[in-house]
Amino acid sequence: MLKILKSHKVILREKRSEDAANDYAWRCDEELAQLDATPVLRIPFDDFSADYADELRNPSRRRRRFAIDNLEGKHIGNLMYYDINEGKGEAELGIMVGDRDYWDQGYGTDAVTTVLHHIFTTTALNRIYLHTLNWNLRAQRCFEKCGFVTCGQKKRYNGTFVVMEIHRSAWEEGEGKGRSKSSAPSDVT
Repeated sequence: MLKILKSHKVILREKRSEDAANDYAWRCDEELAQLDATPVLRIPFDDFSADYADELRNPSRRRRRFAIDNLEGKHIGNLMYYDINEGKGEAELGIMVGDRDYWDQGYGTDAVTTVLHHIFTTTALNRIYLHTLNWNLRAQRCFEKCGFVTCGQKKRYNGTFVVMEIHRSAWEEGEGKGRSKSSAPSDVT
């Protein structure tokens, strides 16, 4: 049965084939590619769609992907945690709010706090980390609101990144202080 996480502003749900058109458009967008530190997608939609369908049919155990919908069910972005390493108890987080109409309104923050609640209450993972471009202050502020702290910098071929992390113990402490508690999602099946 499909699990859906619903919070104050967003619904996180499993990806579906109908999401391919938005995902393709967002991956072809130069500004979004720059924010995501990835090359602009240049393959035809039919090739992208075939790969997309294959990935939906054969999901990886090391990655959990979600679509971000607003409460009316409009697909506005994507979120995933990946490179899941159960031995180390950690995974990397990535998010993109592709629909610009939903920028700077708390949708990203709500999506991240929702998935953190899900991760820390349903898995054995103890650390979630991420990389964000050092000049992307809007993203850094979002992650700080969610409880992430800066733990370093990393240079890669496509830029300099701030490395941020949150540990289960810090998240639990934040829950007790009410930071994330108000965003605790409800599970809908």
